[in-house]
Amino acid sequence: MFQQYLQRVIDNKSLTEKEAEHAMSLIMDGNITASQIASFITVLRFRGETVEEMLGFTQAMRMKMKKIEFNHPNVIDTCGTGGDSASTFNISTAAAIVASSGGAKVAKHGNRAFTSKSGSADVLEQLQIPVQQTTEDVKAALQKKGMAFLFAPNYHEGMKHAVQPRKEIGFRTIFNILGPLANPVQCKNQVIGVFSKTYAEKMAQVLVELKATHVLLVCGEDGLDEFSITGKSHVLEVKNGQLHKFSVEPEEVGLRRHSLQDIQVRNSLESAQTIQQAFQLKSTEAVIDTIAYNAGAALYVANIAKSMIEGIYQAKQLLKNGDALRQLQLLKQERGQFHASANH
Repeated sequence: MFQQYLQRVIDNKSLTEKEAEHAMSLIMDGNITASQIASFITVLRFRGETVEEMLGFTQAMRMKMKKIEFNHPNVIDTCGTGGDSASTFNISTAAAIVASSGGAKVAKHGNRAFTSKSGSADVLEQLQIPVQQTTEDVKAALQKKGMAFLFAPNYHEGMKHAVQPRKEIGFRTIFNILGPLANPVQCKNQVIGVFSKTYAEKMAQVLVELKATHVLLVCGEDGLDEFSITGKSHVLEVKNGQLHKFSVEPEEVGLRRHSLQDIQVRNSLESAQTIQQAFQLKSTEAVIDTIAYNAGAALYVANIAKSMIEGIYQAKQLLKNGDALRQLQLLKQERGQFHASANH
């Protein structure tokens, strides 16, 4: 059956939602060879996935993932697609920590680097924040600390069959898209950085179908998969079944414009150092503004702030008054406890 699906996409034909769901289920069940998976995701990448296909793939992932029940009106995720090749520090991870210091409950879904220099798991390990937690640890951390990291391989075990093909081909694929759409806590409020406007628009349509509550999908005009301080950011806002498009520039939200070089790093260690320095207010304005910009968006979708501008102001205050730094230290303090429980 999978060979038929593969032949269909090679022939430039699209799969129905149900066919796409079945194809992804076959991959996750371990029934498909690595070469078939590599061929499938490569052809899809060059042909371009349809909204129906993305919806089917997402449904399969959601159906098979290990779910965590955590109902809270302010629970959000800031997981993006990655794959923008911009070599920036881990902006969405830093934004997640700031937002959690301001009252948001952040279930940060993420992985190690596949197509970037530093994945969210990589930088959190450098910051000495636990990435391997049990589901009970995750719920406890969300409740008590306001943030927990959900290491994707622990919740999407079927994805292990795609790891090697992804590493070998080395470029971004449909799996970059699916991560933010399949959070184990089943967040309905998110900020999703996307590497291209085309994919952001498709993902927005998928989220409307999946009945998301409030999601901002953002793509910087410079290709950044974050709100960018270098220029215009294109935004799709999914809110209660409605889809709105707008663009925003740093000056419009009270921030200065900076260069992309000001926020670039070479590896996860540099990324962690950049975040630590920013929280200690020892960093550049470019880094602090970038974090505040994206944390502000997170506070907005978490219903902590009434607008992006208000969220950015709140985020700057959380950095200035030391709340964000205290939250960073608090998350580090949990490390021993989580590692102890993981060893039982």
